[in-house]
Amino acid sequence: MTRFILSRIGFGLLVLFLLSVFVFFLFYVTPSDPARIIAGDKATEELMAQIRVKLGLDQPIYMQYLQFMGNLFHGDLGYSYRSNMPVTELLASRIPVTMSLVLGAVVLWLAIGIPIGITSARHPGTLRDRAGQTFAIVGISFPTFVLGMVALYFLYFLPSRAGIMLFPPSGYVPFLEDPLGWAWHLMLPWLTLALVVAAVYARLTRGQMLEVYGHDYIRTARAKGLTERRVTYVHAFRSAMPPLVTQLGIDIGLMLGGVIVIEQVFGLLGVGSLAVSAVAMQDRPVVIAIVLLGGLFVVVSNLIVDILYATMDSRVRTARQ
Repeated sequence: MTRFILSRIGFGLLVLFLLSVFVFFLFYVTPSDPARIIAGDKATEELMAQIRVKLGLDQPIYMQYLQFMGNLFHGDLGYSYRSNMPVTELLASRIPVTMSLVLGAVVLWLAIGIPIGITSARHPGTLRDRAGQTFAIVGISFPTFVLGMVALYFLYFLPSRAGIMLFPPSGYVPFLEDPLGWAWHLMLPWLTLALVVAAVYARLTRGQMLEVYGHDYIRTARAKGLTERRVTYVHAFRSAMPPLVTQLGIDIGLMLGGVIVIEQVFGLLGVGSLAVSAVAMQDRPVVIAIVLLGGLFVVVSNLIVDILYATMDSRVRTARQ
């Protein structure tokens, strides 16, 4: 098991290294001049030359990359061209918002999607099954920003006109300052993000459960007189979990890009909104740091999935070594 985990960590580090090379050269060979961005359009050539020397932009590309990697290993992601703040400080102020949004949405979409999928699989062809499939189709079809606007209209705008404040339209309260306020401010973004993804999990869970129900050991368990609840949750759902774990790892890893829309709709100052402003202002150090952070999310989530797979099935561990 240790050898397997080390091999997956090594592969993840290789992926992050290749991503750093790609991102660095992609952003540092673009026609835009960082010195011009920092100094402004009316700056003199002498001032811009001083800025290039200070940032090391006068050196060859490979030297710039080596310096970039050296700083990265020391936890230094550089300074924002626009705000002149350390990129690590910018990310540190935004990551709690995005992580709170993602983790809360994960809990909600699992709590909503999996029970709907199990119920549909236990009662195929019935009204409950059709209702579950309708939820899945509607949820997948709705764009996130549309669902967010609908949630704001029905759960904030209409109640507030009647003098009722069900949920705030925007804002963020740190968890350690006020846990209830933290959840209250994030409930609408959680619901918006969770309902869309829960539809995917409802369909996936239903399909996996129906496949498992056709296996011989499920029929044997029922023939032994086990309750349907025990057959479903102890035997069938356990066998249906691996694809769900895989999908969960992918969704969490890619969620950094998915929350951009949610953060814009609800006015949350997270990593997604920071990425939008950094790209618009060509703030290269910030963009590179966010891309690497997204790659780290994907690598870590896939590493966790691989470890869970190896724990559940030793054949997976043997095959991937």
